[in-house]
Parts: sequence; structure tokens; C-alpha cells
Amino acid sequence: MVQSINTKVDLTIDATAFTGLTDYGKILIGDNGFEFFNSRDVRKYIQIPWEEVDQVIASVMLKGKWIPRYAIKTKRNGTYTFSSKRPKEVLRAIRVYVDPADMVPSLSFFDVLKGSFKVMFQRKKKKK
Repeated sequence: MVQSINTKVDLTIDATAFTGLTDYGKILIGDNGFEFFNSRDVRKYIQIPWEEVDQVIASVMLKGKWIPRYAIKTKRNGTYTFSSKRPKEVLRAIRVYVDPADMVPSLSFFDVLKGSFKVMFQRKKKKK
């Protein structure tokens, strides 16, 4: 059995982790970190201490009315994407432990298109 890194749990909620294949389980947000435990396989879990969290990226749609998924970008191990039934509650619980300046919305569809067009039509600098 996996040992939790939290001593006090603020929020427990059903969630989905997008790690290659979709994993269903529970998210635990507590005083020491963010945890995801798979409901079927005990060996599949994600534990992220608050010191390792670099940014929390939320996919915001319909002017903030709907948040389909959110991601936690760590300092060393990459980005983990999750979704849950009540994502606003999860993000509010995370905001207690993570600086609100590190909680950012993801790029919109048109921002991604604009960036790709800039790259496509940018002139390459000649090497001397």
C-alpha cells in the first residue's frame, strides 16, 4: 500500500489522470502536496509535493464558466494533466498552497494558431 505524503487532507474528489492511457481514481489535496491514486491499480499513483509545483495551467472555456481540464507543471518531472467533476473546487484548494501568480490559463486555439503562423513566416537568419 502506498503511503500518503499529506498529514491533513483538504479535498478528496473523483478524477481522471491523462497519463498516456486514461486512469480513473481520486485526487487528494493536502498540506504537503497533490496526490492522485488509481482506483484499480494500487501501484499507479502520482504524488507531487508543493515545493515541486512550478505552474498550474487551467484550460478555461466559455469565459471561465467551464474548465474541462487542468495541468500541473513540475520543476523536474514534466506536466501532469487531470480532470475532475468539480475543477473549480480543486483549483481553489490548490490556490491555498500555490502562489496565485503561478496559476495561469492555457493558450486558446487562436493563440496557438497565431504562434504557429509566426514561426512559419519568420525569416531565418543567415549564419556568417
